[in-house]
Amino acid sequence: MFRPLFLCAIAAWSLSAAVTLTQTEGRIHIEIDGKPFSDFYYGPDAPKPYLHPLRSASGKIVTRRFPMENVPGESTTDKHHRGVWLGFKSVNGFNFWENEFSYNDKNAGKVVPRIIESVTSGAMAGSFRGIFDWLSPAGEAMLEEDRTMTFRDGGQLRIVDVDLTLKALVDTTFADSKDGAFSVRLAEPLTEKNSGTMVNSAGGRKMAETWGKPANWVDYSGELDGEKLGVALFDHPASFHHPARWHVRDYGLLAVNPFGANAFDKQVPEAPVTLKRGQSLRLRYRIVVHPAMDTAQIERLYRQYAETGPQP
Repeated sequence: MFRPLFLCAIAAWSLSAAVTLTQTEGRIHIEIDGKPFSDFYYGPDAPKPYLHPLRSASGKIVTRRFPMENVPGESTTDKHHRGVWLGFKSVNGFNFWENEFSYNDKNAGKVVPRIIESVTSGAMAGSFRGIFDWLSPAGEAMLEEDRTMTFRDGGQLRIVDVDLTLKALVDTTFADSKDGAFSVRLAEPLTEKNSGTMVNSAGGRKMAETWGKPANWVDYSGELDGEKLGVALFDHPASFHHPARWHVRDYGLLAVNPFGANAFDKQVPEAPVTLKRGQSLRLRYRIVVHPAMDTAQIERLYRQYAETGPQP
């Protein structure tokens, strides 16, 4: 039942061991209850920062490991789908989505760290702040990304909050494209092509009813190594263009995209987003890795997030 699970999760925040963040060169390691949860990579080996892998409370890895690891049986397409990441297909015409170095795309931009600070551990949560520059292929800084990520122990839940601002350093246009933006690539067994099912806050089910549709949240759940698990992604009401449309695929892509309109629905006009120099927009999202839950339980978790927002 939802109520006992929810109360248990809240109680666990005060009873569990600390959420510990440890910073090394180009990496922040996150442990919850003394066990690995994830790592945030921001070094020069990749064209954008990313989280890899995400684990459930039981320790199972719920994100695809490729291209960081080669695991027999995993798909090896879409190398640019690195765990959990932020990217977009067309920013002033430059590609911050399919921008792997190995693609040798002269039109690809990259995201580089300027500052990583306030790396904090705690009994209830741990967090850090990072400032990143979105660079054109010529090295011009077009956007400043100011991001705070918070990691929470929710008992049977694992929670990641993302609160970020994109500030234009030059006049910047996000084209109307389906390829973006805040994204998770799920482990193969959880995909709709295997055991998984997608549902959204509007009642849509599977890719046919969730792709490109506006929604407060999308949940992607299935079975992994004998355990029913899911990953829910929440779009906060204060986030830009809420409720956003969703770029979700039956092969395991779960992405919330506040910049796509006509790219998803040809019945609506194209809607590129332009920030004049000095203007900014805010994106706020939450990832919840959870055991088996029904849509009413997911909705209650979303309402709690929507009402309180991510806390430091």
